[in-house]
Amino acid sequence: MYALPEAHRKRMRTTNMLERQNQELKRRTRVVRIFPNEQSCLRLVSALLMETSQEWMGRVYLRMEEDTGTETHAQAA
Repeated sequence: MYALPEAHRKRMRTTNMLERQNQELKRRTRVVRIFPNEQSCLRLVSALLMETSQEWMGRVYLRMEEDTGTETHAQAA
């Protein structure tokens, strides 16, 4: 983790997003209680994950291009 740029460390060291996604899947599948077959469960989970993916398409979680302002600040320190 320490090999990553400092700006990425906080987001990459936690699993908060993954844990939150798992909680949401659990909440939504508990409403159904009993699935008629495995395919129906897979369809629901897939739809929920695609919905989440669509929501995140407009967000930037990590900026992969280098920020020159951060570099010069780090070099000066």
